[in-house]
Amino acid sequence: MRERIIKKLSENLTIKNLEVINKSYLHKGHLGDDGSGETHFDIIISAVDLDSKNQVQNHRKINQLLKDEFEKNGLHALSIKVNS
Repeated sequence: MRERIIKKLSENLTIKNLEVINKSYLHKGHLGDDGSGETHFDIIISAVDLDSKNQVQNHRKINQLLKDEFEKNGLHALSIKVNS
């Protein structure tokens, strides 16, 4: 999933810097999760497309780009930090 997240963001945004960190291991036992999957991620991103937007707009954009990951592929939680 990490690679799909990177690909989707990179294909749709002009990325200056991107870190996608799998934090799923911290949620072992959460909703029966054994902590070995790819369900919880931190994203730290800097992108030209996000520079002129506010925090809510940026989060909506990223969540929309990753909609299939939430709906079809088991992504459960996403922490987003946008740097300019």
